[in-house]
Amino acid sequence: MKKAFAFEDVALVPQFNNIPSRTEPSLETWLTKDRKIHMPLLASNMDSVIGEELADILIENGSIPIYHRFTDFAAQVKWVEKYRDKTFISCGFQTNKIEETHKLLDLGAVGVCVDVAHGHSNRMFRLIEELKRTHPDKDIIAGNVCTPMAYHDLVNAGADAVKVGVGPGAACTTRIVTGFGVPQFSAIYECARIAEKLRIPLIADGGIKSSREVVLALAAGASSVMIGKLFALTAESAAVKKEGLAKYRGQASEDFQNDFYGSMKEKTVAEGVDFWAAVSGSAQQLIDKLLGGVRSGMTYGGARNIKELQRKAEFVEVTHAYMVESHPRVN
Repeated sequence: MKKAFAFEDVALVPQFNNIPSRTEPSLETWLTKDRKIHMPLLASNMDSVIGEELADILIENGSIPIYHRFTDFAAQVKWVEKYRDKTFISCGFQTNKIEETHKLLDLGAVGVCVDVAHGHSNRMFRLIEELKRTHPDKDIIAGNVCTPMAYHDLVNAGADAVKVGVGPGAACTTRIVTGFGVPQFSAIYECARIAEKLRIPLIADGGIKSSREVVLALAAGASSVMIGKLFALTAESAAVKKEGLAKYRGQASEDFQNDFYGSMKEKTVAEGVDFWAAVSGSAQQLIDKLLGGVRSGMTYGGARNIKELQRKAEFVEVTHAYMVESHPRVN
């Protein structure tokens, strides 16, 4: 039986450092094979995460917003008309929505995130091929997957970036409900070995609790990291808020399904939850904190850029005692 690791199971070994300042490392990275962003952070394309306020902050910091698909067509048109070449849209497999996706791309969206829970399928391949046929100049992000074979197959179908992560999200229960899913560190690490050869960027999606996981994901081979809960709990997110709390929910949660579809689909069960948590502060504060941690991590890795961090990365397996030892002990 193969062994696999979550983020808490591994640590990075410090490398020789000749970088004089933590402000020196470059955080520029590839989002897709032909498109760069100035920081490796993306906000999840979820209805309780991405909205105009957060999108504006992401753009100001050199990222690109990816709008969610769980709203009416008119709202998506308005979004694309506002941001045009500064935004992606999202779509799923619904046949009646594909024509809307074509229209949104025609309006100026730079690309589309084909976003489904289990992206390794014939339907995914066919949709990527269709979108590349009708809009060859648009970028396609495809996911989610968690195996090297799945990554390889999506790239072969025409994906310009692949989103990796099945089950590690804070509001996701897929692994508990189905028994399927690969621990997120190993999923990134194994897929990245193929990504290095095919040169199609890997987006690590899920499992991020702090800058530690961002550094580990990037060092393991991800070009960028997608974050849901942390962004949802910022003041500028699209999450419903009251009395200092924000409501975060998975798109497969019963709460969302009831809101969007009117009920759970027949013969299905929820694979996500909803919950309220305290608003953490501004999105800019979150970005600054995460990127500060990444820059510091890059100096421990002796790296001036993300590619050098990946090239020099040396991982060790750790026990639970490592995490206990790593946290402040005030008593």
